[in-house]
Amino acid sequence: MDQVAFRSDTVLSDVHLLLPNARHLMARLNSVGQPVFVSKFRILREEEQVEVQDSVKSDLGVLLDEDGDLVVTRKPNRMLCDREKIHPVILSQAGEAVSDEEDDEAEDKECAKDIIRIEHTMATPLEDVGKQIWRGAFLLSDFILSHPAVFQEATVLELGAGTGLASIIMARVAKKVYCTDVGEDLLSMCQRNVALNSHYTEPAAERGVKVRQLDWTADDFLTDADAEFGWSEEEVADLHDNTTFVIAADVCYDDDLTDALFQTLYRITSNLRSPSTAYFSIEKRLNFTLRHMDVSCEAYNHFRLCLKQLADMKDGKMKFTVEPVPCSFPQSFQYERVDQLELWKVSASAV
Repeated sequence: MDQVAFRSDTVLSDVHLLLPNARHLMARLNSVGQPVFVSKFRILREEEQVEVQDSVKSDLGVLLDEDGDLVVTRKPNRMLCDREKIHPVILSQAGEAVSDEEDDEAEDKECAKDIIRIEHTMATPLEDVGKQIWRGAFLLSDFILSHPAVFQEATVLELGAGTGLASIIMARVAKKVYCTDVGEDLLSMCQRNVALNSHYTEPAAERGVKVRQLDWTADDFLTDADAEFGWSEEEVADLHDNTTFVIAADVCYDDDLTDALFQTLYRITSNLRSPSTAYFSIEKRLNFTLRHMDVSCEAYNHFRLCLKQLADMKDGKMKFTVEPVPCSFPQSFQYERVDQLELWKVSASAV
């Protein structure tokens, strides 16, 4: 395999398109036969963060021309990294890369503590997009890295964690992170990613990431003792007693799932002992639809509708305050921080 195969129903994250070839390592096939890659992401130093932000802002330009037509930037003139056709490096059975990347290895050794390794798939069907890495996860991770004092020693719940990137970054400062999603294959991948990054998440022994199943369409936690990613009664109690933050990165792409997400948010926050704050990152994706005969952002619009309904809710039990978070904080990873990336803050408290 020297390039990714596409079908008509596959989706590929821009993150994987923009990652240099040397940082894609095909490691194995998962239980459903999908190629699994290991990609490396370095946390940028302070002087590099400014360079990245200036480069992104100058390259993107406007989205609409003077007539209101959509302008799609196919390839910026100056990128954070070379944008080439993807040719993943395949690992041998012994676990060593077939190609010799001496410069890349030297860089890794120099800043090993700042390198995050993530297992993921590429070019998946829509139902498996959680197995890819998306820009919203980087935006949320940037926010966490820029505000460590906010999350210091907190207990945090991530909803729809996917590959677990944001939970891994959060684990550096939080006391405990419950990293949740659905699907045994996805959760196993997430668990492997936590193990791959133990060098980053283990400065303090008490801190840890618990990978658990949390189905937004279910009414309660999975507490089956025989389930690999089930909850213990002690963990459910700990979640309700100590959680003060909920996070979710780019999880709103289907209206039914978005409805289930907000129902889950209400159900969990209304059972927490303390007031809580949720942070949602989302990318406003523009699509031309025949139904509207125009460019629209249906998934994003439904997300905003759910935010408004939450803020307007008056059930006599909970109060929710919704506000956007300016994305002016430093960029700590190499990715395109496009204007369509947004961060929203939802504060929840009992009436």
